[in-house]
Amino acid sequence: MTRKIAFALAAALLPFLPAMAAGDAARTLPGVEDAYKSDAFGPNPMPAIDAALTAAKQSGKPVLLVMGTNGCHDSAWLANLIATDRFAPVRARYEIVYADIGMPHVKSWGRNPEIPKRFGFRKIKGTPTVAILDADGTVLNRKAAPKWRNAASRRDDDIYNELMQ
Repeated sequence: MTRKIAFALAAALLPFLPAMAAGDAARTLPGVEDAYKSDAFGPNPMPAIDAALTAAKQSGKPVLLVMGTNGCHDSAWLANLIATDRFAPVRARYEIVYADIGMPHVKSWGRNPEIPKRFGFRKIKGTPTVAILDADGTVLNRKAAPKWRNAASRRDDDIYNELMQ
C-alpha cells in the first residue's frame, strides 16, 4: 500500500521536475567563469588581517573579515560577488580580508584555528562566517556573523543591503 502511494506521488510530481530543476540552476556572475570557485582565501591570512586592521585605523573604515575557504561554494560565491562592479561601494566602505579557515564545522577540515579564536568565535557553525570589525579588532556583528553560511542562496540585493547598513 505504501509503495502505491509513493509511486502515485512520484507520478504526480513528474510534470513539475523541469521547473524545479530550473530553480536550482547554478547562478552566474558577470565576468566570473565559475562563481562557485575562488582563490581569494590565501593559506596564511594573519598578516593580511593585521594589515587590514592597521589600514582601518588610518582610514576609519571597518574591516570586513570573511572567514571561509576557496573550496566552499558559499565562501567562493560571496568573494566573487564582492569583486563585481555592483559591489564597488561595499569594497570602498570596508577594509576587506579573506581568511582561509577551511571548514572547521566538518571534523578535521579546519585550518588556521587561531583566526576565529582571535576574534572570540569558539565554534564556527559554517563558512563563510563574516565578521565586521572595528579598527581595534572588536566584532561589531557577533550575532549576524555566523549567518552567512548560506551566502550562495541569498539574494544579491539582500547581501548588498546588509553590507551597506
